[in-house]
Amino acid sequence: MPPIRHALSITRDADFAQWYQEVITEAEMAEESGVRGCMVIKPWGYGIWERIQRTMDDRIKAAGVDNCYFPLFIPLSYFAKEAEHVDGFAKEMAVVTHHRLIADGTGSLVPDPEAELEEPLIVRPTSETVIGAAMARWVQSWRDLPLLTNQWANVVRWEMRTRMFLRTSEFLWQEGHTAHADRDDAMTETLRALEMYREFSHDVLAMPVIAGEKPENERFPGAVATYSIEAMMQDGKALQAGTSHYLGTGFAEAAGITYQSREGEETLCHTTSWGVSTRLIGGVIMTHGDDDGLRVPPAIAPHQIAIIPMLRDDEGDAAILDYCEELRRDLAGLTALGEPLRVLLDKREGKATQKRWAWVKKGMPIILEIGARDVSGGNVSVIRRDRLWREDGKTDFTVMTRDAFVAAAAAELEDIQRSLHDEALARRDANIRRDIADLDGLAAFYGEDVHYPGWVELLWARPTGTELEEVVARLKDLKLTIRNTPLVDGQVEGTCVFTGRPAVERIYVARSY
Repeated sequence: MPPIRHALSITRDADFAQWYQEVITEAEMAEESGVRGCMVIKPWGYGIWERIQRTMDDRIKAAGVDNCYFPLFIPLSYFAKEAEHVDGFAKEMAVVTHHRLIADGTGSLVPDPEAELEEPLIVRPTSETVIGAAMARWVQSWRDLPLLTNQWANVVRWEMRTRMFLRTSEFLWQEGHTAHADRDDAMTETLRALEMYREFSHDVLAMPVIAGEKPENERFPGAVATYSIEAMMQDGKALQAGTSHYLGTGFAEAAGITYQSREGEETLCHTTSWGVSTRLIGGVIMTHGDDDGLRVPPAIAPHQIAIIPMLRDDEGDAAILDYCEELRRDLAGLTALGEPLRVLLDKREGKATQKRWAWVKKGMPIILEIGARDVSGGNVSVIRRDRLWREDGKTDFTVMTRDAFVAAAAAELEDIQRSLHDEALARRDANIRRDIADLDGLAAFYGEDVHYPGWVELLWARPTGTELEEVVARLKDLKLTIRNTPLVDGQVEGTCVFTGRPAVERIYVARSY
């Protein structure tokens, strides 16, 4: 195959981190905002987030969870009630101490000493504390349970090392918070949310994940148990793509969330929290992107088909535009992946080839080019973004009759969705090692000469306390972390790589984002 001149200047193999940044820039996903760690999400990037939000929100509401909204500012005293929770976020909290600025006489503005707040306010890093205070008011009797709430919001965690979509000081997310009468009901909700995330990632993002429980050192601050979905990026690193937490009664005790049982006893609620964020967009980029830019799964593409008229600034342009508009209307009347097709007729000024490559870099699932010859022959020229190149190194155009394409469009989009998932799944499964039996083998696998190592599945004895701390320290020396213990697991036989004791479960170890 002749060498291909790709749309991006940096390939994944040459510099994966820089490639990631170039995809975001060239696909017009986001840009720097002028505030460290904060980004402006541009229309194409935000359109993808809207698709994620809408399709996820349908699943949340189908589970009987109601949306609401809670304040951006949280009194410091709310956090002080839950020591372990505040300790987990203390280094990341942004604090508001004044409510007014004044001129200092030199042309600068400074906080007015007369406007200091009686109590500092925290810009929410997460909402367990403020929602807990509301739950304490809303729950009085067993009849009020379960209480199932969710909010879509922004949160602030003052990150030291930031990267767009993956780790930013401000990000968008949904956070579910629920209260239950007992542990069993709360655990059912915790695992329901985890399964919702797993299914959503597979079916909507085309991003295969492994759902499992985090070790105790990776638990959410104050949680009894934390579960996650973990996705493998193309550089072999793991991305924690969503979490679900069983919080026990600790938060309920701190916030006073109690109910009167059927027997008339005052009883603490069991609570949960669960969430996903704009980090999912980073996961989509690093799972599906290629050396020509982004590839967007059709289920989350703001537009699934772009129609590009090849205009020549002559009297024939009107017929081409009419043909394209009629094609757009016909396609928009179809259904794919359970929804009406989202079709864009790109009538912007500019050359058709420039517009084509702009949509290639954005990851438009299907691109149609329509010229005068296509109109006269009743045809369309089709590019599928998931298979852009032919064996001879040229762009893979397929010429079809207009009617044949309209009849096949829905199936083509569904096939793109499936092919992106299957490609990512095959890559993930091919890059999980299961034959490493000791620490020397682990060190060798993650040696300096390995470009993109994947994950390692290990047997372990589930150590806790000091013993677990020693394991974590050994892994840290190799720049590794424990990702999770898969929930779907077979019988375990063998010895723990770290302790030499009989193993009780499997874990995944990887480098991560």
